[in-house]
Amino acid sequence: MTAPWLDDLAGVLSDGALRQAGPAYLTEPRGTWAGSAGAVVAPRDTAEVARVIRFAGERRIAVVPWGGGTGLVGGQTMPDAAPILLSLERMTAIRAVHPAENVMVAEAGCILADIQNAAADAGLLFPLSLASEGTARIGGCLATNAGGVNVLRYGNARELCLGLEAVLPSGEILHGLKRLRKDNTGYDLRGLLIGAEGTLGVITAAALRLHPVPARAGTAMLAVRDPGAALDLLSMAQAGGGVSAFELMSGQGMRFLAETGLPVRLPFDAAPDWSVLLELGLGPGEDPQTRLEDLFAEGHGAGLVSDGVIAQSEAQRRDLWAVRETIPEANRRIGAIVSNDISLPLSTIPDFIARCSARLRAETDLRINCFGHLGDGNLHYNLFPAEGRRTSDEQGRAADLRAIVDEEVAARDGSFSAEHGIGRLKVAELERYGDPAGLTAMRAIKSALDPLAIMNPGAVLR
Repeated sequence: MTAPWLDDLAGVLSDGALRQAGPAYLTEPRGTWAGSAGAVVAPRDTAEVARVIRFAGERRIAVVPWGGGTGLVGGQTMPDAAPILLSLERMTAIRAVHPAENVMVAEAGCILADIQNAAADAGLLFPLSLASEGTARIGGCLATNAGGVNVLRYGNARELCLGLEAVLPSGEILHGLKRLRKDNTGYDLRGLLIGAEGTLGVITAAALRLHPVPARAGTAMLAVRDPGAALDLLSMAQAGGGVSAFELMSGQGMRFLAETGLPVRLPFDAAPDWSVLLELGLGPGEDPQTRLEDLFAEGHGAGLVSDGVIAQSEAQRRDLWAVRETIPEANRRIGAIVSNDISLPLSTIPDFIARCSARLRAETDLRINCFGHLGDGNLHYNLFPAEGRRTSDEQGRAADLRAIVDEEVAARDGSFSAEHGIGRLKVAELERYGDPAGLTAMRAIKSALDPLAIMNPGAVLR
């Protein structure tokens, strides 16, 4: 982007579309990446997005789509050029809600929490739930195929989207906002754009799948013997149905909460080595309290569970979830050497945790905070310096430590990126561990749809 082009760009934009390129646009939550921008543009509608993309294509200017800026792998930051940073922050309309169809049509700039609230106003549920839902925007959630705590029951963002409107790298508008459950009319362009991290186009609106709100819900945090016991308890819980979330937490996460002094009520006097947070969503004739009490009794009798808290009110439910949802902030304050977002076949998780932890601790003295969405096999396996040491003391070992984790994940046919995406952080890992035929197909798709390579270049593919 150059100064003369900036004048030209202003000529195709509506009033208020050009923004100051402040730190909020150019940094990401962990402070790992700092981007740059020749211009920050916030279009007011899809037609204006298309004009920006055509403008960029004519001049071979890179375009980096920007949602809420909450991504953790550098997908929204481009440090080595002066691109057009395309923010969807002004496109926040909920275009329609169809309660009889369980569908909402929303623009890409809608904040996730606002979509949840709009669904609730219609007596329905949009189940995508993330720690960053107060700032994350639905376009970014779709572009990264976000997961969150309810994947076990409702699926990733891809499963919650019926249709998309998007602007392709050519500047053409894809009119795909169909509200259909079945539509076998060619290639699944919706599925292709979801998870592409803005490298194949810009999502501008989506038809979202809503769900009935469970008539009765129950939440409990149970101390378990170890990760293997947590998996056995998950099987017990699923036998009765209605499990919406099942989160695994190591004791290190609770100790970090205490160490950082974050305002969270810890449910146990002493942090257990392992605990699970589970939530049930049941029908009107079922009693979640009784189900959770029976589950505790069954788990205790089998030697899986040693202690527990069952929420008796909505306030207690929020307190239990606050423990889980505040762990990432505690991690940030402690300062990780390496953060890993991995997924594994469920049955391999206990062995992975034991063997990978042993390998890492043989290399250096560190603390491991392992937590995440056990029900769908997604762990956040984060490494921190030993108490009394600084993160900077271990940065020289970060690459070797990450390689150990990646090797143990690959040995169990897992994934080094479960829900955060590739961005710019994990491009080399994709090249090393990605299927060669799959990478060839990805490069061919990128070349076909974006022959000028203007859409978020350097993200996902080198």
